[in-house]
Amino acid sequence: MGSQLTTNGDALRLFFTDDIYLIGGEDVFSTEEVTLSESQPVIEAVQGSTATEIPVPKVMEEPREVPSFKFLGKNSRNILILVNDREHEVSDEKGRELLRKIVKSVNLSANDFALLNYANYTGTSYAQLQQHFSSVLIFVFGVTPEQLQMKAYPQNSIVMEENVRLIFSSELKSLEEDPNGKKVLWASLKQLGL
Repeated sequence: MGSQLTTNGDALRLFFTDDIYLIGGEDVFSTEEVTLSESQPVIEAVQGSTATEIPVPKVMEEPREVPSFKFLGKNSRNILILVNDREHEVSDEKGRELLRKIVKSVNLSANDFALLNYANYTGTSYAQLQQHFSSVLIFVFGVTPEQLQMKAYPQNSIVMEENVRLIFSSELKSLEEDPNGKKVLWASLKQLGL
């Protein structure tokens, strides 16, 4: 009788119905012996009269779950506005008035966007926000790209991350008192064409 060892992919598909993933570029069909450390768990598989040690793969860490977000607005146009204020729901009165002007300048209503206070969700990444909100445009006030686990971007300019336009700016209270920052932001808002 011939060897029962096979590397034929079609034959192996008959026996292995679950998905198999190649991790770290290892050669799956290698004939080299595997050396196990004492701390690595093994499973014994009996083949005829000989036992073979098979290493058990380490379980990869699950990605962080997307938190349940409490936000204002209906997000009908998939536009996210992130603010960062630990003391207020959105900002102080001057900051809220500035935000109203910004929203009005780009012809948005509360139905069009989701307004989220990042201070309540510190540590949430851009990927988690995108998974929940599926945004095409994000206004970010007082949250840095690094906090969202992104590369650095300039402030008050339109930047692209995949197919999403983002504008990072300082916190609304600070922006209200920064005429130069507001001027650059207004110029960027005009380019949005909403």
